[in-house]
Amino acid sequence: MLTLEPLTRADVGTITGPGYVAKLWLTFPGWFWAHWEPERPVDQRVLKTLIVNVYLDGAEQPQISAPVGDLFGIGLCRMASFAANAFGMSSGGFYLNLPMPFRSSLRIEVRNVDPDFATDVFCNVLYQRVDELPDDVPSLHGFFHTGRQSGSEPLLLAELTGSGRYLGCTLSCQGERPNYLSYLEAPEHVFIDDNWTAPQIVGTGLEDYFLGGWYFREGPFIGPSHGVPVKDTLDSSVAMYRMHDLDAIRFDRRFRMTFESPWDADRLAPFAHSSVAFFFLDHPQAAPSIPLLDELLCWYRTVDSDHQSIP
Repeated sequence: MLTLEPLTRADVGTITGPGYVAKLWLTFPGWFWAHWEPERPVDQRVLKTLIVNVYLDGAEQPQISAPVGDLFGIGLCRMASFAANAFGMSSGGFYLNLPMPFRSSLRIEVRNVDPDFATDVFCNVLYQRVDELPDDVPSLHGFFHTGRQSGSEPLLLAELTGSGRYLGCTLSCQGERPNYLSYLEAPEHVFIDDNWTAPQIVGTGLEDYFLGGWYFREGPFIGPSHGVPVKDTLDSSVAMYRMHDLDAIRFDRRFRMTFESPWDADRLAPFAHSSVAFFFLDHPQAAPSIPLLDELLCWYRTVDSDHQSIP
């Protein structure tokens, strides 16, 4: 266990290689009432302001960098229990099962970007050392994006150069206006390698990409590789995930994926979003930088652990 004071960071640990991490598990208080410290503040936004960074093979910048909520499946500054194959939130615990190969070292860091709020972090890392890794073993990456938009511009999930395969993502969205889900009218557009003007893959709707339909008409559902752990229509909030297996998208030189609505701008309304896109890449690359606090806390509304509105 380690304590993170406001605006501090600390290493969970460094592993020397070669080897791979098989499971990352952690938990922390602050998003719920701690009965053993009844006067301790409660703020669901710790799910956004606690950052996990993973550094491969001595890199100065992390290859995985994301808030805990987004990394483990729900970026809405709220908790909902679900268990998928790759990641999940197990009634207070957070886990990531995607393998993280490393050749010389792997370092895990946690960072608290809140200027006022402290928290404790408990972490367990299951790893295996090996004699050597084959030359073609790729590196796991997790790229975070977030922001607010008017509703009509493309939602960028990820853009990068290099060779590898796209594994899937977590994506959370919230409309500025209550009872608004029309941001789901935005099919995926995937651009691969040399053709940067016309997408090679175009879907039929944002909820369709996550293998649902009709704005997830029947509400939340949990599957091993895709699901919707949160759908709150009145709050205009949806948290989604989808991981690819045999349908992983491979690329040799570059990759770009957006969600783009075909509707006219006057039919759309502002919304906020945050996501983590997962990749296996042929060599370690720096993840996008975590934005400043105001942009990081992009949601129009958050709720506490008792589902009461926080101004």
